[in-house]
Amino acid sequence: MSSATATEAESATERLTLVEGVREGLHTEMARDDRVMVLGEDVGKNGGVFRATEGLFEEFGEERVVDTPLAESGIVGSSIGLALSGMKPVAEMQFMGFAYPAFDQLVSHAARLRSRSHGQYTCPMVVRAPYGGGIRAPEHHSESKEAFFVHEPGLKVVVPSTPADAKGLLTAAIRDPDPVVFLEPKLIYRAFREAVPRGSHAVPLGEAAVRREGSDVSVFTWGAMTRPALIAAGNLAEEHGVDCEVVDVRTLSPLDVGTVVASFEKTGRAAVVHEAPKTAGVGAEIATTIQEEALCYQEAPIKRIAGFDAPVPLHALEDYYLPQAVRVQDGILETVGF
Repeated sequence: MSSATATEAESATERLTLVEGVREGLHTEMARDDRVMVLGEDVGKNGGVFRATEGLFEEFGEERVVDTPLAESGIVGSSIGLALSGMKPVAEMQFMGFAYPAFDQLVSHAARLRSRSHGQYTCPMVVRAPYGGGIRAPEHHSESKEAFFVHEPGLKVVVPSTPADAKGLLTAAIRDPDPVVFLEPKLIYRAFREAVPRGSHAVPLGEAAVRREGSDVSVFTWGAMTRPALIAAGNLAEEHGVDCEVVDVRTLSPLDVGTVVASFEKTGRAAVVHEAPKTAGVGAEIATTIQEEALCYQEAPIKRIAGFDAPVPLHALEDYYLPQAVRVQDGILETVGF
C-alpha cells in the first residue's frame, strides 16, 4: 500500500473503543434520520451511566434525547408507542438486570406486533443494555441472560464484540423494521481500540464473523467471550499445535446457521463459549443445531464452556465464574482429545 493510499485509509477511519463505537452509531443515525431518538435513565444531560450517549443531548436537544423516570416498563412501553407513531426509538436499560420489569412489554407487545397485525405494522425500535460481568458490580448489574430474548419469536438479539461491530450492528439495528435487543458487553467497553469507519457504517444482522481460521476445532462465541476464546486459540496453537477456528456469532437471533454449520463441517469438533449460565443457554441451541444439520461430520461431543448455574457472584469469585482463557483452553482440549 502506498503512503498516499495508507493516509486515505486512515482518514476514512478513527480508532475507537467499543462504547465510543456505540456512541458513534447513535450519533450517525440521529444525524441521518430525524426520526431516531434516544430515551432512558440519565441518557441526556448526564450522558448515560457509561457515557454511551455523551454529547447527544447538547447536539440533538431534549425532544430527541429524553431523560425518563426510573421505570423500565414505561421506557419500553413508550418506545413501542413511538415506533408505531413513525419514530425510531432507541431505549436504554442502564443494566440488563434492570430490564425485567420491561420484559412483558417486549414479549407481549413489541415482539408480536407484526404477527398480531398480519404484517400491517412493524415495531422499529432498539433496546440497548450493557450486560455481563467482570467489572466488580453487584449481581443485577452483571447478568448475562440473552437466552430470555432469543427464545421469543419476533425479537432480534445482537451482541457486538468489537468497536467497528458496535457501530455497524447498532446502525443496522436502528434501520431494521423489527424490534432489536442490542446487548453491549461492558467488560470490553474500554478494553481496546480499533479502526472504525467514519460516517455511515452498517454490518448486516444475522451474519457471523470468522475471527480466526482453523481446521481442528470450531469455537463459537460472542460478546466479551470472543477475546478469551481468541487468546485460548493462540495459546493452543503455540503450545499444543491445535488449530482453532473462532467464530463470533454476533447475532444470536436470527442465528447464522450457514456459517456455524460450514465451520463445523470443516473441523468436525466444536466448543461453545459464553458467560451466561450453562443450562438452556444459547450454547445449547448452537450445539443442537449442529447435531441436526451436520451430525455425520461429528468427531467428538460438543463442549459447552459457560458460566455456572448460579447468580453472578460478588467480587472475590467473579473471575472464577467467567470463562477465562485457561478454562476455555482446557475445554477445547477435552473435545480435541476425545
